[in-house]
Amino acid sequence: MCVILESSSSFFGGYCASYIQVGEWMAHKFILKNKDIRIHLDAVVKVKGIAAAENYFNDLCPSRRVKCTYAALLNCYCTEEMSDKAVDLFSKMVEQNMIDIPLPFNHLMMMYIRLGEPEKVIRLGEEMKKANVKPNTSTCSLLMSGYSLLNDFEGVERVLKEMTAESKKLVNWTTYSHLANIYIKAGDQEKARLALQGLEKEMRAHERDAYHFMISLYAQMNDLDNVHRVWKSLKSASKVIWNTSYLIMIRSLDNLDDIEGLKECFEEWEKVCSSYDVRLPNTVIRAYLRHDMLEEAESVLQRTLERSKGPFFYAWEMFMNFHLKRHGVKQAMKIMETATSEAVNNKWKPSRDTIDGFLDCFKLDNDATGAEEFYELMKRINCVDTHFYESLLRIYAGAGQNLPNVRARVERDGVEISIELEDLIASVSVE
Repeated sequence: MCVILESSSSFFGGYCASYIQVGEWMAHKFILKNKDIRIHLDAVVKVKGIAAAENYFNDLCPSRRVKCTYAALLNCYCTEEMSDKAVDLFSKMVEQNMIDIPLPFNHLMMMYIRLGEPEKVIRLGEEMKKANVKPNTSTCSLLMSGYSLLNDFEGVERVLKEMTAESKKLVNWTTYSHLANIYIKAGDQEKARLALQGLEKEMRAHERDAYHFMISLYAQMNDLDNVHRVWKSLKSASKVIWNTSYLIMIRSLDNLDDIEGLKECFEEWEKVCSSYDVRLPNTVIRAYLRHDMLEEAESVLQRTLERSKGPFFYAWEMFMNFHLKRHGVKQAMKIMETATSEAVNNKWKPSRDTIDGFLDCFKLDNDATGAEEFYELMKRINCVDTHFYESLLRIYAGAGQNLPNVRARVERDGVEISIELEDLIASVSVE
């Protein structure tokens, strides 16, 4: 399914680190509630690692090692895919009669899905029944995923039927969105459509996420008519349409190559948006460049520069690659100059493919001078490594040019000298 929100790992890490500091201060000043310990434990593993989380858990007084704190540590093991420790802790929880809700089972099921061991998911489902632990909606989706990974679609439908018989509250629109996704991946469009119809019956008019999933799922099915229909329904049901909703719609139209629809949707968003989210113009720029609509893409970039604080590196890199594919090295170099001048304190680095795209062009032209200028830009943002130097020296060798004091320069740049780089240094070096 589509990813609705894009998060920054550096921001999230900083947030968790700050949360840990607050949590440690609170622990000294107050007696933390068990739910606060659970949240703190989750933050510790994200910032300091699993060993620190284990130490924190083991340092808790026995009265604080209860169901929710055990479940928090179990979740840490499952998230880190430490299956042996997860199973051992789960068994200990069973022995101490700590499992009377589906959450610990769900943690293990999710881990086994990620590990590609769906048969263990099914086994856990049977254990839940024997233990008389009532499933929840997440259990339903995880079991359906397990059966689908085993290509047992009768099992998928059996789970849905059993859950519906257990309680209608267990099955909601998220269940049907998950079911639709399973059938789309299996190539069964007919059953996927029936699941989407079930989703639409279960959802309420104000549930934006339901609309989002429907738009994305219909886009995966190449059903442009229903993508537009659901979008129209969302706009009718909501007084305000968020940036996220526009982003999902524009991405879906991009995936369906509906450039006219994308353009219309984007221009509508520009008129009504209260904050100029760069993810939307970036999506449109990518679509325009893919269709060789350079002027339209440049127009969008210009408006983005005027209305947003950025960052603009992703957009700039798309333009670089557009020009490099057409051997427009000069245009790409101008953009790289702008990008590297803005990329202070290691805020941004181009992808390896982009760097190699530049070097391939210089190699094709035997352009050692251009390659040297590119080297200076890459050095500015700490993107010079063994791979880069090997490519750079091949360009010099191909152009029949020597490079004075090259070994000293490589060592000064802190680059490890491989066997291949050693040979290249010897071939172009002039002492």
